[in-house]
Amino acid sequence: MNWTLEVVVVPVSDIDRAKAFYADGLGFTVDHDIVMGEAVRIVQLTPPGSGCSVVIGKGAVPAMEPGSLKGLQLVVRDVAAAREELLARGVAVGEVQVVGENPHPVAHPLDNVGFLFFDDPDGNSWGIQQISTRP
Repeated sequence: MNWTLEVVVVPVSDIDRAKAFYADGLGFTVDHDIVMGEAVRIVQLTPPGSGCSVVIGKGAVPAMEPGSLKGLQLVVRDVAAAREELLARGVAVGEVQVVGENPHPVAHPLDNVGFLFFDDPDGNSWGIQQISTRP
């Protein structure tokens, strides 16, 4: 049996600001933005190449404190190129960091251990890990 993670709810205080950050700042695709009256709005966005989307909104999503989600992680083939793209899009992202020792002999020294970190406008914390090949 396959178990796939398809959606992660990200708690935000301002839906439009968060939608702009994830779509324009991170380049996520806006899958849908559904409004059902004053009480319900659901925005689903998907990172390029991902099978898992993020959902922001109100009403039909679980109530969580904005900024309380920590440790979300994206994976890219080139963490340095990802950093340059985010900077060009206006995202405040840190320097590339090496976290730990590479557990596998790989072609690129940043594979598995090269990371970037940033927060969304509400303080939800994200990491980006480089994995260009898998053993």
